[in-house]
Amino acid sequence: MRRRPRSSPVNQPRSSADPLSRAGHPPAGATDWMTPLEITALGAIWGISFMFQRVAAPEFGTAALAELRLAFGALVLLPFLLRQWHAIPGRLWPRLVVIGAINSALPFALFAWAAQNAPAGISAITNAMAVLFTALLGFLFFGDRIGWRRAIALLVGFSGVVVLASGKTAGERVGLAVLAGCTAALMYGIGVHLLRRYLTGLPQAAVAAATLGTSALLVLPFAVADWPAGPVPASAWGSAVVLGVLCTGLSYAMYYRLVQRVGPSRAVTVTYLVPLFAVAWAWWLLDEPLTLAMGVACTLILGSVAMAQRR
Repeated sequence: MRRRPRSSPVNQPRSSADPLSRAGHPPAGATDWMTPLEITALGAIWGISFMFQRVAAPEFGTAALAELRLAFGALVLLPFLLRQWHAIPGRLWPRLVVIGAINSALPFALFAWAAQNAPAGISAITNAMAVLFTALLGFLFFGDRIGWRRAIALLVGFSGVVVLASGKTAGERVGLAVLAGCTAALMYGIGVHLLRRYLTGLPQAAVAAATLGTSALLVLPFAVADWPAGPVPASAWGSAVVLGVLCTGLSYAMYYRLVQRVGPSRAVTVTYLVPLFAVAWAWWLLDEPLTLAMGVACTLILGSVAMAQRR
């Protein structure tokens, strides 16, 4: 009797217990339905963060709100840092402090200031410029190729910023708020390159906890000096807590999990949803107006981001 040949491991289907499946490469179709759901949820969470800033910033002020957001976000991610503390060499902590200041402390403070001077949708639209700034900085300082498509995308995106800054919203000129939002987006772009250059290979959630925590310590003296003199309404406290816990700590954990599972090129599509959700939340819950300048600027900036990200 001839013995039946054994099947080669190469031809056997990969089981759910396979190490590659656990490492972020699940079987095809196993979690496809989850990806758009998580991207949409993340876009809604980050979109509503601008509304919470709009509610809390006038009561707390710039430094105090930035401090609360950093501190609550760091506390949520602290378990990741404690579990993976050994993976971060001691010599890297000075870099973590600097990168945290650039990637967290300064942008959070700038957006908190902008929230006191312009509708929530303004900051959210300028936030989308981070993708374009990342490409521009990579070309100028890190040797990245930009190509004609991204060059056109940058011009279109910056034209959207001009439209947004020159328009009037609710009777206010929002040029300074647009400048603050774009500066925050620039800080995000710098932070991306610093993370890639100096912190590659480290656990991202632990790095986020470290940068948020060190940034909270840096901002603390300014927050104490600028702490509100009178009682802060419960609505502002609730907004600050949700901003730090949900919109910073938990959303960072969601995003890193998404990046590990589907890759950064798919995860970054959340950028397109954040301004849309932010404008919708502010219109629905805060009765903020929708203006032609906001619509044109949002179309130009998001269109340029899509053009820059296209393979």
